[in-house]
Amino acid sequence: MALYMKAAEILGKVEQKKGAVKTLVYDSKFQNIKQLFALVCETQKYSPVLQEIIENTRLLKHTNLRQNLAKVLVYDLLIGQGIKCGGSWKAMMLKHRSRLQAALARIKVKRKVSRNQDLLSPSSQHKNDFLLLGVEIPRYVRVNTLKTTVEDVIDYLKREGFSYQGKANQLGDLCSLSGKTFMNDLHLRDLLVFSAKMDFHNHYLYKAGHIILQDKASCLPAYLLDPPVGGHVIDACAAPGNKTSHLAAIMKNKGKLFAFDIDTKRLSTMSTLLLRAGVTCHQLANEDFLKVDPLSPAYKDVTHILLDPSCTGSGMVCLHDGNPEEQEQDPERLKALAGFQLRCLNHSLKFPKLQHLVYSTCSVHCQENEEVVSACLEKNSDFRLVHLLPEWPERGCDPLIQCLRASTTKTFTHGFFVAMLERQATPNTESFDKKPASVSELFVEEEQTEVFVEKQLQPPAAKKRKRKTPKM
Repeated sequence: MALYMKAAEILGKVEQKKGAVKTLVYDSKFQNIKQLFALVCETQKYSPVLQEIIENTRLLKHTNLRQNLAKVLVYDLLIGQGIKCGGSWKAMMLKHRSRLQAALARIKVKRKVSRNQDLLSPSSQHKNDFLLLGVEIPRYVRVNTLKTTVEDVIDYLKREGFSYQGKANQLGDLCSLSGKTFMNDLHLRDLLVFSAKMDFHNHYLYKAGHIILQDKASCLPAYLLDPPVGGHVIDACAAPGNKTSHLAAIMKNKGKLFAFDIDTKRLSTMSTLLLRAGVTCHQLANEDFLKVDPLSPAYKDVTHILLDPSCTGSGMVCLHDGNPEEQEQDPERLKALAGFQLRCLNHSLKFPKLQHLVYSTCSVHCQENEEVVSACLEKNSDFRLVHLLPEWPERGCDPLIQCLRASTTKTFTHGFFVAMLERQATPNTESFDKKPASVSELFVEEEQTEVFVEKQLQPPAAKKRKRKTPKM
């Protein structure tokens, strides 16, 4: 019963855009994460069909169930492995089983299909397989060097019967793993790679904070920013905290790591994660980063910023329906997110001693990625793009080939975008004495930025953008 209630709750939050499926599932602290994740993803995938069955049978009227709870129950009854709970819910669903089965059969006849999976659109059929050419995303495990070493983790796993294959020589090696074989990633030294089916959520090393379960693409921002030991660093939109803990590890827990997030609940979860990871150099703030004063004495020595703002999440597995390239989602939401991202990026560059900034999203949309960076650079001529990892196989869309993209098909990761901005000249020391803008000045500036965003992010009517599509 708890499984269905939690799955329904998560589906509701996803609909309200309160978070991504994967984040909400892992934040739920449900006992069987794998089971919950599968149920939510599959119910989401079949949602239009389930909705039609529920409406045709008037199930909500007959049972007083809420919409999302009805969906997960109907999914497991008709398409999944059967109702997994006992008691009144199981009795109720069995009572209506014949009517529900008949409704499903009528839909199949109407659409001239015989299998349940044939009721899905072609893109939805592959949505949770993240398969193209038969390739699955491997399981990536980042070694938390605040608590242990890569060598010690490898030795520990070998004693448990795992087979260590050494360092990968090419990307294709990462998809050759099976069973308990594993290897070092070829780009990130602290990253170990396992077969896609390997689960570490109940493993001692994970529970003790010695390893972090983090996709390779998500490790790139902190790795590329590479803040100095003892430096002053900002993680602007920090929750849920994996990138923050990665920054702390690179800094060897020395210096100051300022982490901001506006969501109280996510910040609380993040605090627990950082405690388990042994992070001590951080200062958490439940604050909107856009309201942080760059000229505050507290941040006068900040030289590095990691900015990973809210985005559509279109590059993440199981967070969207269909192919992200085919769906324009909600154009207004996409435009609003791009505007927010640009404001965050412009705001970040106001910190007077800033030298390097990494901007990243888990989106495949150019409007949230290259176009935001281009608009920012036009307004901030004292910054330039850094050419990242020349050997990386997937680049930013022309002309921003200095940036990185990641995808399931080319890099065997979630869809991701990373750009690094570098200050071209020494920061102007006069900026320390500059008074903060008045409220009216800030209002005018924000209004101008909105106009600028709209102009920069409006695609030409006659020219269709080409996008690379990470198939998740």
